[in-house]
Amino acid sequence: MRTAYSVETVRAAERELMARLPEGALMQRAAAGLAVACGQLMGRVYGTRVVLLVGSGDNGGDALYAGARLARRGAGVTAVLLAPEHTHAGGLAALRGAGGTVMGAGAEALGGVILRADLVVDGIVGIGGQGGLRADAVPLAEAVRESRAAVVAVDLPSGVDADSGEVRGVAIRADLTVTFGTHKPGLLIDPAREYAGTVRLVDIGLGEVLPGRAELEALQHADVARLLPVPGAESDKYRRGVVGIAAGSARYPGAAVLAVAGALRGGAGAVRYVGPAADAVIARFPEALVSDQGPRAAGRVQAWVVGPGAGDDAGTVAEVLEADVPVLIDADGLRLVDRDAVRARTAPTLMTPHAGEAAALLGVARAEVEGARLASVRELAARYGATVLLKGSTTLVAGPGDGPVRVNPTGTAWLATAGSGDVLSGLCGSLLAAGLSAVDAGSVGAYLHGLAGRLAAEGAPVGAQGVAEGVGRAWRDVRGG
Repeated sequence: MRTAYSVETVRAAERELMARLPEGALMQRAAAGLAVACGQLMGRVYGTRVVLLVGSGDNGGDALYAGARLARRGAGVTAVLLAPEHTHAGGLAALRGAGGTVMGAGAEALGGVILRADLVVDGIVGIGGQGGLRADAVPLAEAVRESRAAVVAVDLPSGVDADSGEVRGVAIRADLTVTFGTHKPGLLIDPAREYAGTVRLVDIGLGEVLPGRAELEALQHADVARLLPVPGAESDKYRRGVVGIAAGSARYPGAAVLAVAGALRGGAGAVRYVGPAADAVIARFPEALVSDQGPRAAGRVQAWVVGPGAGDDAGTVAEVLEADVPVLIDADGLRLVDRDAVRARTAPTLMTPHAGEAAALLGVARAEVEGARLASVRELAARYGATVLLKGSTTLVAGPGDGPVRVNPTGTAWLATAGSGDVLSGLCGSLLAAGLSAVDAGSVGAYLHGLAGRLAAEGAPVGAQGVAEGVGRAWRDVRGG
């Protein structure tokens, strides 16, 4: 599992580790890893032109020491100093001793040195930076954007918020971010993730002093394989999980079909469908069990999914919430649900809004949710006392307590297609019915859903039916065949 820790936690761990090591050892570890990553990105070092953008913090020191290593291997290295009087003295001496040159952040740097560079190393601001780049650094960011140089960020791109993933002004866009010791939340969450490019983690020994509980977690293949509910020899449909789907309407019968598809592909032992799209569901999935008597009379289920394509059927939403089993609320259900009814539930509730739906639930603009995804998902989970899966370019899953937020690493733009969210609802519902917790069901479902989108598309457009069919392929991929 990939984990990310807050700035406060990272700094405390660094202080503890530095107290055990010789002075400067931690920075040298970081610089060594940074220099190796730079060389690998360029493909060669000798004869290349490297520009270091150096701020006043330790990131600037990391960049200077790494630049010295590159200079000793034959690169032409120039350090552009934003605060000459506060530059890391040891790093500056090392660079000069290796033959590197130094200049201020004036016209010469902007008009020539950066534009001619093969590689720019961003060491302007470290993990403590907030609110975008300062005014004096903005021209450097603009020059970098105009250049053809590869860009490597030291620990994280300057101008992004390490803890939240927010970008509140101009920031450096990197091709590669070399981060040290542990991931920072901003490297895993958009919009900051978009600025980070490829992220490479360099081990500097922090693992031995970091606490066990992280701020963010990202499941990997092995984690998902461990959590997947696989039937055993004694399994029957009830042991595998029966999921109820209350979805669809005369206007949106396809939402019901897609939600049922997601549930069946997600491993449900059986699906009980309740709603006005029974004919469409049976035509596509004859194994589905249908009812027109409402959720209470539908029969035994281990979880409910309510809301996809439901229109204005608030009565069904309210009836499902009364069930003493896990419930997933999506789409129209989110618009119709009563917050107090959700908070009063004793069984788990999983809500799956996209940014627009989350904004409506929070009473804010959609742009506010998209710019502050981590804060938004936490706020929704706290308000409703539920687990919230916030869909988007980086899907986040937050429980109602203070545990780590899960971030999904498999998202793909191919999932931006009508009906894809209905498939996700059914898929997550099947995992709830199989006994997974709401956080695990949401994060495993999001992982499989993203992987299904990738496998189904394989570089070509794909619709929601293709995503549903891809879930089975994703399952086999995770299970190793």
